[in-house]
Amino acid sequence: MYPSKNNTKTSYTSPDLSKMKAVIIDHRTTIYIAQGADSEEARYKYFARYPTRLIR
Repeated sequence: MYPSKNNTKTSYTSPDLSKMKAVIIDHRTTIYIAQGADSEEARYKYFARYPTRLIR
């Protein structure tokens, strides 16, 4: 009756987190960036995107 979703092929693959650098934002938030990227810049961009988060 409805087409099965199992037959569709996805072109998206998840990034390999073992090849990325973890940046800890707070006790429950961790973001992953490229190995050569600046972690302070990543924190700045994170807080710029989510301005309602408090820096503690």
